[in-house]
Amino acid sequence: MEGCLSELFSKEEILESDMRVAIMSELIEARNKQGISQKKLEEVSGVSQPVIARMETGKTSPQLDTVLKVLASLGKTLAVVPLEQGKS
Repeated sequence: MEGCLSELFSKEEILESDMRVAIMSELIEARNKQGISQKKLEEVSGVSQPVIARMETGKTSPQLDTVLKVLASLGKTLAVVPLEQGKS
């Protein structure tokens, strides 16, 4: 499967997708651990529930400020760190 993906997408596109999935997975995990529904997250973050749902399912690529609002409401933030060896 990896061979097929590398034929369809560049290494950079695959890496970007992997990072997007990792960020959304962290967001979902934090929300679930705190027992917060998407509707409650809408109330505390100011980001509408349908947007949160589309973010979590990967149906949209949200703007950075939207991601930061949602993460901050969950007590999280983003960090810029070096890529793991073998992924660059």
